[in-house]
Amino acid sequence: MSMSPQEIFEVAPPSVDDPDATTQHIRASESLSRGKLIFKRFMRQKAGVAAVVVLVLIFLLAYLGPYLSHWQYNDFDQDNILAGPNGSHFFGVDDIGRDVYARTLKGLQKSLIIGLVAALITTGIAAVAGSVAGYFGRYVDIGVVWIIDLLLVLPSFLILAVLSPVLAGHSWLWLVALLSVFGWMVTGRVVRGMAMSLKEREYVQAAKFMGVSSFTIIRRHLVPNMASLLIVDVTINVGGTILAETGLSFFGFGVQPPDVSLGTVISDSQHLATTYPHVFMFAGLFLVLTVLCVSVIGDALRDAIDPSSGSSKL
Repeated sequence: MSMSPQEIFEVAPPSVDDPDATTQHIRASESLSRGKLIFKRFMRQKAGVAAVVVLVLIFLLAYLGPYLSHWQYNDFDQDNILAGPNGSHFFGVDDIGRDVYARTLKGLQKSLIIGLVAALITTGIAAVAGSVAGYFGRYVDIGVVWIIDLLLVLPSFLILAVLSPVLAGHSWLWLVALLSVFGWMVTGRVVRGMAMSLKEREYVQAAKFMGVSSFTIIRRHLVPNMASLLIVDVTINVGGTILAETGLSFFGFGVQPPDVSLGTVISDSQHLATTYPHVFMFAGLFLVLTVLCVSVIGDALRDAIDPSSGSSKL
């Protein structure tokens, strides 16, 4: 029996589902499932979990520890110069009467925040520059690669040393900016290569055919597919940036007095390292422990994300 077009429409109505919404829902579900899998793999790595716990404790000590003492990092106790750790001065006193505990935690705060903020900005610059270069290609790619090559050959330490006297009276944020500018190039090259590969995928080509703007494609399709790399890169950059800031501050080119970082604390106490080790060792210990924890977390994340890693196999 034949049916009219109207009857056919009533019997088999077209789907009202939004294909784009369905696709986004599927991808969100896949991302959630993958996130749970990565979390499960990470939690099976005892070293990585222990490093997270220790790093959290370091953050808590850095920001809550100063409330346990009535001494400030710029206070002086002339009656107890070079005194060892005791009930009043938990880490002792330095050679001019400053409380080592207060100065160490103040320096730890500054090094942690500089390392974290600079690492996020560094990875963000690498993600944007690499994705744009890899997706657009041609002259945009040539320009970004030229900038990367130029920054790689520039002596960043000397540039920071030259700019330090000029910027010494300004906020420590300038140091974050300079560390970020000179830290994104290697990751940017990796992201560029991944973007050149991802832009040939079917879903990217389909989005281009549907008229989706280039920057929307980069934001929705390219960068999310590099999230694993970028997360690991942030964790690794935190440790590297803390070491870079500490080195610069140690030589007087980073955080400037009266502000304090781990580098300035170590620099001020280096001449007492063998005679009064309590003045020197606590800042050095926190520096080593923090960078070690970040490094272990980065390795654990990389193993959890990489399915070919032996430690990530279920």
